[in-house]
Amino acid sequence: MTNQYHSSIVKKHKTLPARVMQFSTPHGNVLTPAFMPVGTRAMLNYLTPTDLKAAGSEIILGGNTYHMLVAPGMDVLQAVGGMHRFMGWDKAMLTDSGGFQVLSLSKKGQICLIDEEGAHFKHPITGKIIHLNPHTSIGTQKIIGADIIMAFDQCTPETGGREAALAALDRTHRWLLLCKEEQEKNPNSAYGLRQALFGIIQGGSFRDLRDTSTEFVVNLDLDGIAIGGEVIGFDMPKTAEIIDWVRPMLPANKIRYTMGVGLNPQDLIDVVAKGIDIFDCVAPTRNARHGTLYHGDLVERDGWLAFEGERISIKKGLYAKDDQPLMQDCTCYTCQRFSRAYLHYLFKEGLIAYFHLASIHNVHVMQMTCAKMREIMLRDD
Repeated sequence: MTNQYHSSIVKKHKTLPARVMQFSTPHGNVLTPAFMPVGTRAMLNYLTPTDLKAAGSEIILGGNTYHMLVAPGMDVLQAVGGMHRFMGWDKAMLTDSGGFQVLSLSKKGQICLIDEEGAHFKHPITGKIIHLNPHTSIGTQKIIGADIIMAFDQCTPETGGREAALAALDRTHRWLLLCKEEQEKNPNSAYGLRQALFGIIQGGSFRDLRDTSTEFVVNLDLDGIAIGGEVIGFDMPKTAEIIDWVRPMLPANKIRYTMGVGLNPQDLIDVVAKGIDIFDCVAPTRNARHGTLYHGDLVERDGWLAFEGERISIKKGLYAKDDQPLMQDCTCYTCQRFSRAYLHYLFKEGLIAYFHLASIHNVHVMQMTCAKMREIMLRDD
């Protein structure tokens, strides 16, 4: 592996903004579109690195900055040589700056307080105050050792209107400048490996604020660009609209990342059609744990792709004697070996094998969707 980060266009779709990109990291190359399974707490729920590789994963979101500060702590991670070794994952990794926790935990008042310098979290067990700001977030991500690190931002809430969006935008931009300054002191991890820094476009659902933020982030000439905010991934029509607003200003040769997109396979198809390269979401494994499994067909239509089908609720009694696999043409370990009846039985009994097999399937479907999009674009004349 080479100790560098570099991104380039491999192939553009002949009519859509969709494209295949390749980016190189010290832990290997990634071909997009690429879905990143989420290991917020240094693990993918019920999945091993072997499972992830079998599904086709080349990059994961591994270890959120806030959660890693809470446990196991930076002293542990640094002692074992960083997150890759800690998790047993030897491919590319992106980590989150903790900015989303500024939004989610600040809603709980005393758990997180925000000021102009950053956020102050109360440790959920010890009560110790954790300070997250541009300096500590970047420093923590260097100990985590991910290949792509994120600027510390304030995720824009959809409540509070324009005033809240403006406040979050101002902080995000000021903090981004400090993050870039911190990164420029040393672009490598604590282990001497090159890290790419992505900035995050905020602005809520206000077009002028999104335009302002896009211009600001692009002008800083960072390694890649993310589109964030509470609305992204939560409201897919609005997500698509925001991508259309900002895309004309985005440099063609840099990776574009929509944060939190991936509730359904169709969501991936929709944002890639708009020109997005990578995305992450906890939904595939969370849905699996609660008995909701992807089921459908990937159908080519008009030079692009659609996921046609409905999710299976495996807890329903109609699957108790159903000898079919979850998806007829799915090549995942679960579908190749087990029936809906077996998965129904495991779920109803609360057996741990269910959570493993169900998560394998849902993540595989997301990666299969990405592979099919790449196939369509790479074979285009």
